[in-house]
Amino acid sequence: MWTEQVREMILNGILETLYMTVVSTVFGYIFGLPMGVLLCVSDKDGLKPNAVLYKVLDFIANIVRSVPFLILLILLIPFTRLILGKSYGSTATIVPLTVAAIPFIARMVESSLKEVDNGVVEAARAMGASTMRIIIRVLLVEARTSLITGATIAIGTILGYSAMAGAVGGGGLGDIAVRYGYYRYQTDIMIVTVILLIVIVQIFQSVGMLIANKLDRRK
Repeated sequence: MWTEQVREMILNGILETLYMTVVSTVFGYIFGLPMGVLLCVSDKDGLKPNAVLYKVLDFIANIVRSVPFLILLILLIPFTRLILGKSYGSTATIVPLTVAAIPFIARMVESSLKEVDNGVVEAARAMGASTMRIIIRVLLVEARTSLITGATIAIGTILGYSAMAGAVGGGGLGDIAVRYGYYRYQTDIMIVTVILLIVIVQIFQSVGMLIANKLDRRK
């Protein structure tokens, strides 16, 4: 049963899962980080309070996060097909993964930035620092440990989403688990894919926490 073909399939599944997770996380942060910063800055206690902007971003984040990923995946099929010309496979799965990741990452970033001691921000303001300078030099720097911890959580969540995408031909280890473990009743292959997913998550989490601990000024 564990032929060369099966081993090659599982290896490709690992590579596809890593590809979907890493690329989706990168794109998620490209859009989610600025969104999180805007949520923090435009809040009523932020650097530049803006009720309208905050409510719009808050509404978008809440709506997208409220939709279960599998349903979001199906809803975005026309959009994914419009962008990539197809709606299946590992590359196509990156689109809904990114859309699902953006509001999640934005909330993580917002929470991390709000943990920064307000006294540090006020000190920077007193020295005449601009809003952008405070964001880049104070908020993001002071919150870096929390941001990296949040990124570790985000990667684990996105990897879990990528596994769910296997139910609709999304590729990766999730796809293998569904095709062989569910449809063909090959429990051994499904167990191996689940173990591999757990191992990958643990590796990401260990590396992320190691980096966060290295950058933690309190230690």
